[in-house]
Amino acid sequence: MSLPPHRVDYLPIVDRPRIEWPGGARVALWVAPNVEHYEYLPPRDPQRNPWPRTPWPEVQGYGYRDYGNRAGFWRMVEAFDRFEIRSTVSLNLAVFEHYPEIGAAMLERDWEVMSHGIYNTRYLHALSEEEEREFYRDCVDTMRRHTGKALLGMLGPAVSNSSRTPDLMAEAGLLYHADWMHDDQPVPIRVEAGRLVSVPYSTELNDVPVFLQHYDSDEFVAMAKAQFDRLYREGEQSGRVMCLAIHPYLMGMPHRIRHLEEIFAHVRAHDAVWHTTGGEIARFFLDHCYDDFVAHAARLQAEPEGKAQDAR
Repeated sequence: MSLPPHRVDYLPIVDRPRIEWPGGARVALWVAPNVEHYEYLPPRDPQRNPWPRTPWPEVQGYGYRDYGNRAGFWRMVEAFDRFEIRSTVSLNLAVFEHYPEIGAAMLERDWEVMSHGIYNTRYLHALSEEEEREFYRDCVDTMRRHTGKALLGMLGPAVSNSSRTPDLMAEAGLLYHADWMHDDQPVPIRVEAGRLVSVPYSTELNDVPVFLQHYDSDEFVAMAKAQFDRLYREGEQSGRVMCLAIHPYLMGMPHRIRHLEEIFAHVRAHDAVWHTTGGEIARFFLDHCYDDFVAHAARLQAEPEGKAQDAR
């Protein structure tokens, strides 16, 4: 399914303005651990099945994910520290209040925070326009209150959206949206006012769908290495983006943490890599590439009419 044409132009990657990342890097690598809070008894959503897969209370599902905040997160922090990987945390912002120790650990390491909503059990689909607008105010205010920083981007809670989401994100001052997993480079998202960028996130190099499809940890490592190696090669022509999306309750398990370390060691063995964050990618693209991409899209849209006239 193609994306709505009023939001994102189709731009073949083989014919775009060249992206040159800082320092001549071929790949802009951002690692996005999803640090989440699932409510034990979440409110029901009229347009989506409620979070529990079984009648409330779903102790097994809640406890499985709570493991990530109790143990898995801290094991992952050690791996990030060892390989000097700065994270872009896809954060349910209620984590700051429910798990203040996690909040302190992230701020101590200067990790960037990307909103993943307030809770991962409250979605955007059924919200009215004003309710969704208030959701962004809440996210921005919560971020400012706990970090003193502006909120730059968002991965929707449970990757949920409404048709108004990009417009309301831009209105709230956000720079990038990570839900549109449709490219290997950032691209402009058209909004009613302001500017918004799609920064490539990942549904393939994401441990949740990978392990739900019963791939094992060794296969996840092989996938990550293969994707990095290919993007590293292609990035010599024009910069690429690679996102590694992981969850503490999965990659933070004792039997999997060595696999995360193996991925980190592989990418650290290459020089032409920009180890960065989602916000830094968005800002660089806005400052250096956005206008060129918009102009290129306009030229492509004008070409068919010109060619048709030549044919006549």
